[in-house]
Amino acid sequence: MGLLLKIFIPLLGVALAFYFYSAPENFSEEMLRGKRVIVTGASGGIGEQMAYHLARMEAHLLLTARTEAKLQKVVKRCLELGAASARYVSGSMEDTTFPEAVVKEAENTWGGLDMLILNHIGYTYFNYFDGDVAHIRKLLEINFLSYVAMTVSALPLLKESEGSIVVVSSMAGKTGAPFSAPYSATKFALDGFFSSLRHEFIIDKVNVSITLCILGYIDTENAVRAVSHAIRSTPAPKEECALEIIKSGALRQRELHYPSRVVGSVILLQAIAPDFLDSLTRSGYKVENIRR
Repeated sequence: MGLLLKIFIPLLGVALAFYFYSAPENFSEEMLRGKRVIVTGASGGIGEQMAYHLARMEAHLLLTARTEAKLQKVVKRCLELGAASARYVSGSMEDTTFPEAVVKEAENTWGGLDMLILNHIGYTYFNYFDGDVAHIRKLLEINFLSYVAMTVSALPLLKESEGSIVVVSSMAGKTGAPFSAPYSATKFALDGFFSSLRHEFIIDKVNVSITLCILGYIDTENAVRAVSHAIRSTPAPKEECALEIIKSGALRQRELHYPSRVVGSVILLQAIAPDFLDSLTRSGYKVENIRR
């Protein structure tokens, strides 16, 4: 019986994930043409790839990140790819005034906003939790509170356009995993806040969609450098991931699971066999490569 469960449950997860969370077929790039989009964390990784996809779709782009030189290169490439317009605002989300400044730039430039893609993250370690409460507090400021602040600042514009909020989160925000306690805490916070906010929008008949993107292991430079020595699985491509995020936001989906089969299976197992999932999760790490 135990062996059958080990075979059946993952297969069931694959089937359900594929059915419910595979990308709908009615997406069209025309949906993004001329749309005014903010992308945070856009100097590299998934954010950079989203900027390039949106540029090819002829959207207006406002990109943010910490490093100005990298943003300049991304903006230049976006214009080459056909963006209706592209500009940037550099700064740190540790600065509590920065989210409002970014949205004000969009308002002054475009007079409105159609899509807010929240993608930035702060630096954290991949290791046993070391008891550093100050680090968690700082990470919450960047990975969670700045998302809230950006949303608060952008909401009047998004209500006017009946736009979309896209929140890039992680499987670590749906189920616990070792060696990522501070990061996981911030991602769980995103799920709680934005899922609650979605209810309030529906109750108040606010036509602004919220899409929560639950991502697995993606082959960004930062992720591979941080965890490749300790994770047995193969990362999924950032280019495809970025496109699926854009599709899910344009289609106003509740959630995106990417890679859909992996993430969907994990979420299903968490609901019906949490102890088995915990054991499976731990077996996916090369614990001997983790040094305190």
